[in-house]
Amino acid sequence: MLQAAAFYILAGTAVISAFMVVAARNPVRAVLFLILTFFSAAGLFVMLGAEFLAMLLVIVYVGAVAVLFLFVVMMLDVDFAALKEGFLSYLPLGGAVALALVGILSLTGISWVVSDTAGAALQTPVPPDMSNAEALGSILYDRYVFFFQLAGLVLLVAMIGAIVLTLRHREGVRRQNIARQVQRRREEGVELVEVKSGEGIG
Repeated sequence: MLQAAAFYILAGTAVISAFMVVAARNPVRAVLFLILTFFSAAGLFVMLGAEFLAMLLVIVYVGAVAVLFLFVVMMLDVDFAALKEGFLSYLPLGGAVALALVGILSLTGISWVVSDTAGAALQTPVPPDMSNAEALGSILYDRYVFFFQLAGLVLLVAMIGAIVLTLRHREGVRRQNIARQVQRRREEGVELVEVKSGEGIG
């Protein structure tokens, strides 16, 4: 009874806070609701027996990503009113994508409940002599090592693409060319001047 009540409380908090992330007008409050969502999801992971995943969720997402978002939102002077001007023009497309996602999730859930062979697809429980982190590592780096490396490659390509898209050479912006500066210094020559203490260079 207590476990069921904790599940409903954490799940309800996660759903409501996730909705408030999108609905909040203040970006700082949206990031705070996002942190609350991560904590609620971490609590659900703990109830499922995945303590390692809950720790990763708190340390990586709350401790790094969400705090970084919060500092970026608070420190940058972003005109959010200008960003929300074209919100209504993208509303039909966003609504269509949201309905498609809801339909996919509903179809997946219904097929899982109706199917007779869904129970056989469940993984075997963790052996008692193996910790949660050890079991996750043995599955991730043994059975699914190819998909793990493929996910890392996809993230690498995405990082390179983000750098290429944001790296723009604008005209009129002075950039430092170290090789050219060193070559100019060599061509002009360097004069060594012995300066006495307290006199400076005239």
